[in-house]
Parts: sequence; C-alpha cells; structure tokens
Amino acid sequence: MNGAARERADLAAWLACAAGTLGAFMALLDVSIVNASLPVIQGEIGATQSEGTWVGTSYLVAEIVVMPLTAWLERLLGLRRVLLIGATFFTIFSVICGFADDLTTMIAGRIGQGLAGGTLIPTGMTIMAKRLPPSQQSIGISIFAAAALLGPILGPLVGGWITESFGWNYIFLINVPICAGLLVLIMAGLPKEPGDLRELVNADGFGVAGMMLGLGSLTVMLEEGHREQWFESPLIWNLAIASVTGFVLVAIGQFRSPRPVIKLALLRDRALAAVLALMVVCGAILFCTLFVTPQFLVAVAGYNAAQAGQVVFLSGGFSMLAALCYPALIARFDIRIIVAASLFLTAAACVVSIDLTAESAGSSFYAGQILLGFGCALTAIPLQQAAISAVPVEEAGQATSLFNISRNLGASIGLAATASFFDQRTELHHWRLQESLSANDPALHQRLGEIAGRFGGGSEGMDGAYRMLAATIQREALIMSFSDIFVVMAFFSVIILPLLLLLRPIDPERAQSVGAH
Repeated sequence: MNGAARERADLAAWLACAAGTLGAFMALLDVSIVNASLPVIQGEIGATQSEGTWVGTSYLVAEIVVMPLTAWLERLLGLRRVLLIGATFFTIFSVICGFADDLTTMIAGRIGQGLAGGTLIPTGMTIMAKRLPPSQQSIGISIFAAAALLGPILGPLVGGWITESFGWNYIFLINVPICAGLLVLIMAGLPKEPGDLRELVNADGFGVAGMMLGLGSLTVMLEEGHREQWFESPLIWNLAIASVTGFVLVAIGQFRSPRPVIKLALLRDRALAAVLALMVVCGAILFCTLFVTPQFLVAVAGYNAAQAGQVVFLSGGFSMLAALCYPALIARFDIRIIVAASLFLTAAACVVSIDLTAESAGSSFYAGQILLGFGCALTAIPLQQAAISAVPVEEAGQATSLFNISRNLGASIGLAATASFFDQRTELHHWRLQESLSANDPALHQRLGEIAGRFGGGSEGMDGAYRMLAATIQREALIMSFSDIFVVMAFFSVIILPLLLLLRPIDPERAQSVGAH
C-alpha cells in the first residue's frame, strides 16, 4: 500500500467536511421545509394558493441559478470566503423570512436564502475532494450524500412539527443557531486562501448571464408549465425562448472565455457524461416518489401532511443506513455493480407500490420506502464519487456544479412530467371507468337504489347516489393513476442501466484502504 493510500485527514479537514455537510443539509432541508406549513404561511401573509407556491419556487429557482457560478466564486474569493458569505447571508435572509408579514417580503427572503444556499451545496462536495485524501473520500462522500438525501425528506416532517409546536416563523428562525455553528466549523476547519480578483476582469460574462437566464427561466417554466397548460400559455412560450437564449449565451461563452463559468468541455469525458445522465433520472425518481407517496396518502388514505411525512421519512432512515454501508461496499465491489443493484432496488421499490387500492394506507408503502432508501442512497453516493473521480482535483468544483445541476434539473423535469402525466392518466381512467358502466345493468340500478335509500329516497336520494358514484369513479381513477406513475418510474430505473457501461471503476487501491478503516 503506497503513501497516498496510507494518508489520513487531520482534525481540521474533518471539521471542514462537517461544515460542508451541515451547510448542504441546511440548504436542502429548506427546499422542502415550507411544504407542510404552506397553508398556514399563506394565511398569515395574505397570499392566495397560487401565490403561495412561489414561496417554494422562488427558493428553488435562486438556488439552481447560483449553483453553476460557485466554482467561479471559489476562484474569485476563495472557498473559505464563499462559505462564510453564504452562511452569513443565509442567516440574514432566514430572519427576513421569519419576520415576513407580506408576500413580497417573504419571496425576497426566499430568493436570498436560495442564492446563499446554492453556494453551500456544491462547495460541500468540493471540500470532500480537496480536503480528504483519496483513501478516505468514500467515507466523507457517504456522510455528505446521506445528509443531502435526508434533507429534502426530513423537511416536510420537521416543518410540520415546528409549525404545530412553535409557529411557522420558527421554521426559518431555527436556521440562526445552526448557521452560528456552521460559521464556527468553517473558521476552524478551512484555512484562509487568497482569491483572485483577476477573475472579475476575465469573467465569462456570456456564461454568467446565460446560466442565470437559461436555468432560471427553465426552472420556472417546469414549475409553472402544468398550471399554465404548457405551450397554450404565452408565459411558457416566453420562458422557453428565454431558456434557449440563455443556453446560447452559455455556448458562446465556451468559445470566447479562457475559463468558462461552467466548463462543458468536461462532458467530453464519457464517464462524467454518463454520471450526469444517470443523476438526472435518479433525481427525477427520488423527488417524484417524495411527491407521489404523500399525495396518495393525503388524497386517498385521508392522512394529514405530518402523518404522510412520517411514512416518507422511513426512506430517509434507511438512506442513512445505506450510507454507512457504502465504504465497505465500494471496498469490495465495482461501482457499476453497486449502482446496478441499487437501480434494481429502486425499480423494486416502485413495483411493490403498484397494486394500490382504496384500502391502501401507510403500511402499504413501508416495503417500498425501505427499498427506495437503499436504492436512492446507493445510487447517489457512488455517482457523486464517480463525478469527482472523473476530473482532476482542480476541476472538482466544476464537476460538483454539474452534478448538482443534473440532480435539480432531474427533479424539476420529473415533477413537471409527473404532474402532467398524472392529470392525463386520471382523465383517461375516469372516462374508461364511466364507459364500463352500462345504463342497462340491473346490478348497477339495484346498487344505486340502495344508496339512494340511505339518502332518504326520491329524486334527492338518487342525486346523492349519483354523486357518490361519481366520487367513487374519481377516487378509483386517482388510484390507478398513482399506480401508473410507479410503473413508469420502475421502467426508467431499469432502462438507464446500459449507461453504467460508460462508468469507470473507482481505483481499487482507494477502495481497499477505505475497507481497512
């Protein structure tokens, strides 16, 4: 075993990794922490339901816009300064959100939170690549990935509990002591390093403007597309044009700037390109499952948001367990075998959730949530390590930015596609169920007569019977549509398996040293 394999990180390096993990966890937690509390927040700040959705969307858009700029900001200011500034402004804007009493202030605070939080997520992975020796990167990445997976899952559960126990303001104010601890970890674990103000002069102006315009417009388009009936709306057309314009500017920046803000030339490496393609699909599956399962439990099983969140949290607990197992697994198995097995686990998680009925409750999802926890964790963690391993250390920031963009775009695309697919399938099943009912069916007439009797008989009783029949048809159409979504997610979990052939195995010497720890 050579010297590199025997190298160990010191305490300062692990404190830096703790800072990176805590910052990313907090930023990802705040993506979904408002979900369960949104009805309460809307009432307090005087927002309608459609306006209230921007409390979540504004954060997501700001976060995804700033992520690609993080590598450039690191070169400009130094990693330590970027984290200190990000954590400080995250605290300030969290306080603004906590004391907001109108929609404008809330959205301004959420945009500020998103911009600050967007710097905390990719820098966490960069710290793992720069501060840990190769022999210990699997351990650091496992911890980081577990926190990253747990954040969005834990958000609704924590947000609902804090809102019920203390008030909605505290879902934002709780960030103040957390950020204080984060600042201490950053100052203790990360050394001072000089920035390079020449980056301002040599900045990729086309790339910066293009990323902000392209990613921002695309994210809003995906978020609002379903509500706006997609390209039937002038807003969606304008957003689509802005997205294309933005990405054209990014392409121009690739040729005009010596150091593009996002280095798309890295995608020439087929291993990195495969990692990013896999992460788009995996991000879509993870976030769609987080969307579909609670929706079913609330719409069909009659759960409240907190009860539904407890069921979904089961997958988060098993994600943590899978993360603890990963260093031992990567020491013994090829990364492609691990990812293939985890994708089959994810497909199995969807398959066991297909046979839904009106009697299905939280327990019907337990097996699926356990399998999903293992599947998503053991897909995301190896892919994170593969992304970092595919590029030189000095390009780690670029690789992590691309990785996070892929995950967030996958989530946005997946949720947008799921919402549209769900409505289409619900309408299809609704009409098919109606067509299957014959007006001359004696059994149907007898059943309607029995129901009408419960409502007092007569024309009013029959009206009640028809309303109950319509509600039953609608419920069954919903159930069938939820099952269809799980079928599609299982299909995509398997169809992307050929991409694994493009991945490169992790250096065996690294894996052996990890296993020896």
